[in-house]
Parts: sequence; C-alpha cells; structure tokens
Amino acid sequence: QVQLVESGGGLVQAGGSLRLSCAASGRTFSLDTMGWFRQAPGKEREFVAAISWGGSSTYVDSVKGRFTISRDNAKGTVYLQMNSLKPEDTAVYYCAADTATPWVAGTTAEGYDYWGQGTQVTVSS
Repeated sequence: QVQLVESGGGLVQAGGSLRLSCAASGRTFSLDTMGWFRQAPGKEREFVAAISWGGSSTYVDSVKGRFTISRDNAKGTVYLQMNSLKPEDTAVYYCAADTATPWVAGTTAEGYDYWGQGTQVTVSS
C-alpha cells in the first residue's frame, strides 16, 4: 500500500521557520517527482515546490528564496524547509508523488497521483 505521511506542521510567528517532512512507503519514491502543495481556507490548492528524481527543483514565485525542497532517497523522505514565514503562508500543506513523469518537477496537481493527508501550518502576525 502506497502511503505519504506529512509531519512538522504547527503554529509559528511571522518570520519564523518550520521544516515539513513527508515519509513515503509502498514504492520506490526515489524514482518519482515529489511535490508540495498547499490549500488555505476558501482557496484552491496551490503548487508550492517540486523536486524531480534527478534533483531539479522548482518553486512558486511567492516562496522563492524562503522555501527549500530537498529529498533523502535513502530514507524515502522529502522535506520542505520554510524560512521567513508570513501569515499568507498559512494553509494545509500536502505532499504528493508524480510517478508518471519523474524527470519533470511538475507544478500542476493533476500530474500527481499519490497524496498525503496534509499537515497544518499556521503563521501568526
């Protein structure tokens, strides 16, 4: 059974940092593109960052320079280091895996076929 389990969310003040983790099991995720998406209340799910199996990464403009995606294939884990957090970063953050096009760090949710349950990130002003 394929599973993605996020952790590391919480409440932090503006300007603070959090590191999200996504532990993958049930398949060899080192061969997949892994992505992070987020959804704020009343808004659509939004792409945040992705990293291909080869290590190429891409980010939404609003987090460039503040967030860093990385992966530890030996541990089957992908991370999202979030620095200089802002209240507008408040959302449920989801980890996802794209098994079909692992050479591309895709930015659309439709391209991902496995999803985690999400972890809440709340940034207070």
